[in-house]
Amino acid sequence: MTEIETGIIGGSGFYQMEEVKNSRTIGMTTPFGVPSDQVLTGEFGGKPVAFLARHGRGHRLNPSEVNYRANLYALKSLGVKRIISITAVGSLRESLAPSDLVIPDQYVDLTFKREKTYFENGIVAHVSMAEPTCPDLSGIAFECARDLGLTVHAGGTYVNMEGPQFSSKAESQSYRKMGYDIIGMTQAVEAKLARELEMCFLPLAFVTDYDCWHEEEGPVSVDLVVRTLKQNISNSIALMAAILRRIDKSNCQCADSLKFAIMTDAKHITKDARLRLDLMLNKYLS
Repeated sequence: MTEIETGIIGGSGFYQMEEVKNSRTIGMTTPFGVPSDQVLTGEFGGKPVAFLARHGRGHRLNPSEVNYRANLYALKSLGVKRIISITAVGSLRESLAPSDLVIPDQYVDLTFKREKTYFENGIVAHVSMAEPTCPDLSGIAFECARDLGLTVHAGGTYVNMEGPQFSSKAESQSYRKMGYDIIGMTQAVEAKLARELEMCFLPLAFVTDYDCWHEEEGPVSVDLVVRTLKQNISNSIALMAAILRRIDKSNCQCADSLKFAIMTDAKHITKDARLRLDLMLNKYLS
């Protein structure tokens, strides 16, 4: 099988990719448990890809229940080097309107119920999250979106709440005062884990609503989120195909993020930790 270098994670309303050719599904297990669903592999945009529904088909898992570690580890084990993460977000800015695309470059993680690292139980590493997304892929995505006529915004801060409840008005207003641009429930942890796995991370955040701060708009609802996101699925499909056609060799440093991050002396790394993290450690400890 041709090496699969691109993984796609679909969010709310995006549970399958019928456009993938020569497709097959793979049931996977990892040292960190079972992913949200079977992984769909095949060809898309002329490139081999792996697709995974973040919440599972039928949206069975709330944001706190998603096994992010298993999801990204499963994709890494298939050879994936870059992640395209699609998500629905609320806007905290008048200028970021529903149906707009935001490619955030910063995260504020307010979650507290999730497993956020692979480095524990016998090994410690501290990766840099100063620049949590891949600048090369983000630049390509912005140009492709603009060429397709999408309303796209480069950069911005994504505040990741725990959920699954939506914000109160007081919370929404406080996030605006803190200078955050969009709000969601999933991507920050994915960005952290992708960095630990030395994978490029490209977030595509589609605005579905104005959260609940906007005086002229009604409060956010599931119906509004899903309806707006479904209208953008065709845009996201076209955009990802365009991105894949443009992807070539990258000059980013994402693939070397562990180079100076592992703190534990090699002789003190437990056998279990070596086996569990062989995908990442092999090039440094072999």
